[in-house]
Amino acid sequence: MDFNSHADAIVRVAVGLVNELTPGERRGRDFPPPRDLAAAATEGLRTGYPDHREVTEAEAGELDGIAARLRAVFDAVTAGDVDAAARRVNDLLEETRARPMLERHDGEPWHLHFHGPGGTMAGDWAASCATGLAIVLGSDYHDRLGVCTAPHCDRVYVDVSRNGTRRFCGTTCQNRVKTAAFRARGKGP
Repeated sequence: MDFNSHADAIVRVAVGLVNELTPGERRGRDFPPPRDLAAAATEGLRTGYPDHREVTEAEAGELDGIAARLRAVFDAVTAGDVDAAARRVNDLLEETRARPMLERHDGEPWHLHFHGPGGTMAGDWAASCATGLAIVLGSDYHDRLGVCTAPHCDRVYVDVSRNGTRRFCGTTCQNRVKTAAFRARGKGP
C-alpha cells in the first residue's frame, strides 16, 4: 500500500518519533524515557528521512511533546475510537496551521510539504506528521495504524502490507509471540 512517497515517509517519521521518544515497553522489556533525547529524536526522524541532520536538545524537547500527542492518535485507533484520533489530529493541524505547499529543494523534484516557511523545525514536523496521519485516517486504511499486540510491548506501527494483517511492531515481537505459543502447545495437558 502506498499513499504517496512523501506521505509514507512522514507517517514513518510519526511512528519513529513515537517509538523512540515515548516511554513504555518494547520487545518484552521496559522502555524508559531516552537518556539522550536529541539522539533519540534524530533516530525517530531518520526512520523516514535517513539523512536528516542531528537534532538539537531544544528541538528534541519540542519533538518529545509532539511524540506523546502522536502516540495518543495510535492509541485511539487501536481502541477503535477513530473519532478521538481524528480530533487529536485536527487539534495538531489547527495548532500548527498545517497547509500544503509544493516545494523543491536539495535536488529533489517538486513534492508536497505540509507546512509553510518560517516555522520551527519541531513545529514543521508536527504539522507534517499530523497531515500524514490525517491522510491515513481520512482514507479506508485508518485501521492500518496500530499498537503492537505482543505482551509487554506498546510500540506503534503503520501497516503497509497488501493484506493489512500486521499486528506487531516488528518481527522480534512476532517471533516472541509465536515461540511462546509453540512452547505452550508443547507443554500440553
